[in-house]
Amino acid sequence: MDKQRAGLNDSMKNKSERLMANSKKLIFAICAALVSTSAAAAVLEEIVVTAQKREQNLQDVGIAVTAMTGEQLEALGYDNAQEVTRMAAGVSTVQPNGEANYAMAIRGVAANDFTTNVESPVAIYLDEVYISQMSGTGFALFDMERVEILKGPQGTLYGRNATGGLAHFLSVKPSQEREGYAKVTYGDYDQIKLEGAIGGALSDTLSARLSVSTHDNDGYVENRLGGDLNNADDRSYRLQFLWEPSDQTEVLLSLRAADQDIDTGFFEHVTSLGEPGELTPDLFNYVLGYQDTDGDVFAGDYDDPGYNDLETRGYSLTIKHDFDNVSFTSITDFSTVERKYIEDSDASPAPVFNFYLNTDAEQLSQEFRLNGEGESMKWVVGVYYMDLDIKDSNGAITDPFVGPAATPGAEAGLSNPYTSDLQSTSVFGQIEYALSDTLNLVIGARAIKDEKDFDYAINIVEFLDPEARNFDSSTNMNNLATLATYSGSSDDTEVSARLSLDWLPNENSLYYVSWNRGVKGAGFNAPIFPLSPPSGYNDETMSYGPEQLDAFEVGAKWSFMDGLARINVAAYSYDYEDYQAFNIIGIDTLTVNAEADSQGFEIEAQLSPGDGWDVLVGIAYNDIDVELPGGIDTTSVQSPEWATNLMIRKEWMLDIGAIAVQFDTMYRSEHFFSLTRAPAVTENGYNLSNVSVTYTTSDDRWQAKAFIDNVTDEEYLVQTFDLSTEAAFGMTEQYYGKPKWWGVSVKYNF
Repeated sequence: MDKQRAGLNDSMKNKSERLMANSKKLIFAICAALVSTSAAAAVLEEIVVTAQKREQNLQDVGIAVTAMTGEQLEALGYDNAQEVTRMAAGVSTVQPNGEANYAMAIRGVAANDFTTNVESPVAIYLDEVYISQMSGTGFALFDMERVEILKGPQGTLYGRNATGGLAHFLSVKPSQEREGYAKVTYGDYDQIKLEGAIGGALSDTLSARLSVSTHDNDGYVENRLGGDLNNADDRSYRLQFLWEPSDQTEVLLSLRAADQDIDTGFFEHVTSLGEPGELTPDLFNYVLGYQDTDGDVFAGDYDDPGYNDLETRGYSLTIKHDFDNVSFTSITDFSTVERKYIEDSDASPAPVFNFYLNTDAEQLSQEFRLNGEGESMKWVVGVYYMDLDIKDSNGAITDPFVGPAATPGAEAGLSNPYTSDLQSTSVFGQIEYALSDTLNLVIGARAIKDEKDFDYAINIVEFLDPEARNFDSSTNMNNLATLATYSGSSDDTEVSARLSLDWLPNENSLYYVSWNRGVKGAGFNAPIFPLSPPSGYNDETMSYGPEQLDAFEVGAKWSFMDGLARINVAAYSYDYEDYQAFNIIGIDTLTVNAEADSQGFEIEAQLSPGDGWDVLVGIAYNDIDVELPGGIDTTSVQSPEWATNLMIRKEWMLDIGAIAVQFDTMYRSEHFFSLTRAPAVTENGYNLSNVSVTYTTSDDRWQAKAFIDNVTDEEYLVQTFDLSTEAAFGMTEQYYGKPKWWGVSVKYNF
């Protein structure tokens, strides 16, 4: 197996190098044809990123990075943190519970688990703070300075799991200048979105900024039994204070809050009574006594519509002080996530199966960091600590008990409370040494100590008041029997590392080759239904070990034609040890350690081919192979082999301002929502396109925009669950992405 894998890696490496060389020639030829040297084309905006914990030009970083400024995010019309994946090659959004849970997939590295004790292998950061809970990563995207998406393992300089990469969102900070904006959007399904910020000086050394976003709409899913689903009812706030007592010191206090209370849990019901994993929509589901035959994927009969009641809070204190040739940074954060979620899992009028999930998480983190530089060396060292306490539960609600012992009005079900206490401590460092004027060597490492305790139980219960949102509390639950309990602990030490050689032969070119070792900590499963046999509640089934990834990458970044174009390419080969495979069986997710490897490449181009023209192009290829225990070959979830994106924007300057027309589109090839790769868990591929027209006054004060998202009204799956033979419900849940959506917005800057 190792020799075969090595041969495959060599073959893919040679193939990737040829593809990169050919792609470079092709794109240069296209650019040469598009760009007229006499045209007064708009110069691409220079983006400064902090991917290596210091400010650098995007084109000088030997890492595959997709970065977008706040102005670019605004132009693309992104409202949510997960939407940034649309224009990032090799990056996609994962929604295990539709609107209720979010994660990202990068280069085939993805998490498809909907239980919140599992951390995603693609980390999300907000203003240098790690967001551990997937239910807390779907935050509104407002008043942002930029976003940086780093591809490949990033465990050396970042504090938690980043095996596949990370997305770092950075908000606009307070300043002494009085400024702000107000924006209102009205759209389809009575959408009303309000957004704004105001900031300025409170004294000569103290400034503040308040940012607010609200979003409401009536919902785009019809419940024929009453009421619409998948609405919006979101509130987000961010208040920041920046104290600058001297030129060397700054102290930033950030307070953030978000609330969501929406009617969700919608799934399209498709009968699945044939072979395992087969869709049989023309058959009547005799198990549930129901069949959905209207052909409308945004309508159904839901006897018990679900909800997602989410509350997140965060409090951060960042202190920076510059000494001679050394800068000190301290980041202290305390975050909480509370969520109550329930869905009509049988997606029918039958009161058979409602899945619920509760989250109560508290996260405390602290990072101390020193940055310095000498004549030929730049370095960073630091320590990081995180304490994550989770008190969660999941379970199922079904038909009421009958008989003289049953409580009137109560419903039966399963309640599975579990607690997880993680303490993670790490030390890290990275050195960038100039071997010559054009050649830099980067060496970095992080040593991580993870200690985790986990307790779990599965109980048969009565829910005394199934309509109450505290249905799993002791006052609303009658515990009839405990089927099983499990307690486990892990104590692991992992080491991530980085070795890179960067060659900058001139100011317009960068070539790099790197090896990165990524690691992801051990974890525990929290199954919903009883395991068979009951003796399965043991370490072998309920726990999984740490994951290790060796990633080899070659890449190049070019800026050319007097700044009218940029092209970035990268090819990679991944080799996993104890890959954490997220295996969905029915409605349950059990993570197991497996073997995996993958190869792929990405091409990203940004062009200004003429006066007022902007073009973004992205192409990504990924081939990942997963070998499960027992020798079963499969592939990763949510990992299309091909993904492309394109944006074309044209702006005309007028005496009264500017008008811009924009078209963007993305394509994802066939991919799967479960390791079974059965038809019931397959999306055959889709293309999404959006259009917009924007008018901006000549003084940049006012902006008006009209847009249509998913202009072709494409029906595409973002998640499915096969509940046929394993769970014996005779159906498959299908969750579809949003339909065509129009809107208009007006923005005022001051």
